[in-house]
Amino acid sequence: MPKQVTNVASDDALTTIYRITNDENDEAKAARISERLGIRAASVSGMLSRLKRDKLIFIDKKKNVTLTKTGLDRAMQMVRRHRIAECLLVNKFNLEWWRAYEEAHLFEHAFSEITTPLIVKLLNNPMRSPFGYPIPGISKNLSLSRTTIFDLDQGQSALVERVFEEDENLLQFFQEIELFPDATVKLEKKSQHVGTISIAVGNKKTVIGIDIAKKIWIKNVR
Repeated sequence: MPKQVTNVASDDALTTIYRITNDENDEAKAARISERLGIRAASVSGMLSRLKRDKLIFIDKKKNVTLTKTGLDRAMQMVRRHRIAECLLVNKFNLEWWRAYEEAHLFEHAFSEITTPLIVKLLNNPMRSPFGYPIPGISKNLSLSRTTIFDLDQGQSALVERVFEEDENLLQFFQEIELFPDATVKLEKKSQHVGTISIAVGNKKTVIGIDIAKKIWIKNVR
């Protein structure tokens, strides 16, 4: 069996840690990893022990999990395949945007170091995924904005850089209001006491929760 298929569980754990710590700039603890992977805490604990044994992760005294250099390289390889798969599904197969994350998760394990460059060439070297994330190994700039819509002041506008990609229902909502990467969004009103903010995406106005606002990263604030 191809190696990229036999290592599915480990690769999923490493990419989850990568997304939490790199993409979201947050702490990766066992409970959160368990929640994101949708598997029991006991199973995650055993998996983390194996990854630590194989020198792919480091666990500090506060139980925060980080990737070692070897673990990071492996995670970035899988993230690259995943984001290339998203581009293939959306740009060539015309799959609905909001379905791409889940479907790409199935594709990524079928890609190899032989087929991946061929797909990249077919896609004309995409720099970012359909959700706005840079593609490791292709994008020249892997830096990410840490500013979200929640950080805007009333009346300010910005461009959407990327959106949280792991929730299909949330992505369907974003599609309905046309909140895609590079869309212009304006903060109309922030009502922190009720936990909502009012935004305008182009000519469409809507109200979202603060928790959702923190899952939309922005750039070029004005």
